[in-house]
Amino acid sequence: MSSLWSKPKNRKVASLLALTGIVSPVAGLHKFYLGQPGWGVVYLLLSWTMIPKVASGLEGIWYLVQDREEFDGNFNEAATEVSLPSSAAIVDPTQVGAIAEALRQLDQLRQDGLISEYEFEQKRRQFLDRIA
Repeated sequence: MSSLWSKPKNRKVASLLALTGIVSPVAGLHKFYLGQPGWGVVYLLLSWTMIPKVASGLEGIWYLVQDREEFDGNFNEAATEVSLPSSAAIVDPTQVGAIAEALRQLDQLRQDGLISEYEFEQKRRQFLDRIA
């Protein structure tokens, strides 16, 4: 389930879910999509009032007017690029040791909870592709 929360979120999907909350009997699905289940439950509990519908409409518009970087900064913080040592930036196939060290550091970031399994796997594949 943690892999679902760690996947990058799409601004247009979040907007569509939020705007759907205006016309549907239940609002707050966008909160679950964005990894904010607590707020999603609050929206569901208040769904008998107009508050979640108005808030969903405003948030849907807010998501649309944000540029991609701003949206990613707000909702995809875990998906931002991880900075690794410059020795791993450009690796010659003969420098497998540098790749191995970068992978160890990447694994440590994953173990410390600073990056998700998904991000770890993406970066790991990028490093291993440099060898092949």
